This record gives sequence, C-alpha cells and structure tokens, in this order.
Amino acid sequence: MGYTMKTALGRLRIMAILEGISYILLGITMPLKYLNDMPLPNYIVGMIHGVLFIMYCLLVVIVAVKMKWKFKMIVLAFLASLIPFGTFYADWKWFKMMEINNR
Repeated sequence: MGYTMKTALGRLRIMAILEGISYILLGITMPLKYLNDMPLPNYIVGMIHGVLFIMYCLLVVIVAVKMKWKFKMIVLAFLASLIPFGTFYADWKWFKMMEINNR
C-alpha cells in the first residue's frame, strides 16, 4: 500500500517523508550559508523545514490521540524528527506497520 491522504496516519507518513527531505536539504544549504556566504537558500529551506516540522508534530499529536498511542511511541515519534533520517526510519519501521495492522 502506498501513501494516502485519506487517513490521519497516512497524512503523518507523507509529512514524515517531506520533513525528512527538508531536513536533508537544510544540511545542504547550511554550508552554502556559512562557507559561500549564500544565506537565501538556507532562509527558504529553513522556513519550509520549520513549517513541515510543526505540521509533523501536530500530526503526531492527532494520530497519537486517534490511535491511543502509548507515551513511549509519542516520545519516539517526536525524537525521530530531531535526528537526521529519523522520520524516514519512523515511517518505515513504525508508521507503515501501524497502517498495515489497521486495515
């Protein structure tokens, strides 16, 4: 099953991927800002990343309430957003399995 916008969990999975991509892009634009004195790409990607991060966190709360997640799962989902590639892992290891189990 692919990614879907039909469920809150599906939206969280999509947001996890988008947030992870923006995190990687931020890692690319930071050197541009500090080594090449090019702040604009970092400003743009930073703003996008900030919005995606907030949306990811809100979706974690929404899905946690709807699916009655345990506290540990909530903490892990939030921590995943702070670690590079963490949201990719969270989607692959946890969110995808939850979606499969809730069919």
